[in-house]
Amino acid sequence: MCIRDRNETSVPGLFIAGELSGLSLIRHAVGQGRMVVEEIARRTKTTGQSGDIHDILIVGAGPAGLSAGLTAREYGLSCLVFDQYDLGGTILQYPRRKLVMTQPVEIPLHGKLVKDEYSKEELLELWRAVCKRHDVAIQSGEKLCGLKRLDGYFRVTLESGTTANGRFVVLALGRRGSPRMLGVPGEELSKVIYQLTDAQGYRGQHVLVVGGGDSAVEAAI
Repeated sequence: MCIRDRNETSVPGLFIAGELSGLSLIRHAVGQGRMVVEEIARRTKTTGQSGDIHDILIVGAGPAGLSAGLTAREYGLSCLVFDQYDLGGTILQYPRRKLVMTQPVEIPLHGKLVKDEYSKEELLELWRAVCKRHDVAIQSGEKLCGLKRLDGYFRVTLESGTTANGRFVVLALGRRGSPRMLGVPGEELSKVIYQLTDAQGYRGQHVLVVGGGDSAVEAAI
């Protein structure tokens, strides 16, 4: 699947934003979420829900998905936001008290963030407050299982068995939902984890960190 201008895929009306596009910085994700919905708003002449068809279905409630949802509210577009976990998406998987943002960013319907640094907990609380203020509801615990193009709209199927219809779809899935497995005996044991939530819980223990990227080095430190 190739990516065209404004992050539209080779499937007309299907967009991607955030980590899925290869850019992992929060400010880039926020910017892409806004950009794709502004493009959708430019194209659509009808706003609001028509029967059971929404203007936009947003899969993923991380920075890109939340930015897309808030921008949809700003333009009067009806939208549904799904996430297999909860509001925050990828940020939920970060270690406690991790500094997640050190560059200026502007959140739709909220404005520019005033602090130079935000911890994971501070940023999540800010997102919750902004979404509550502007009535952007997140349907948590809903994992995407299927996406089908029908006559003039899309239908997504969720793991719960429910479906939703939308004229456009924004995939803001992130890339941490399905960890890469090694295919070795023992990796299914409870002592093997794929996200380091709280390093303090492993104080005094012997730990093996597998990987050599930023996350692995941060976990080791």
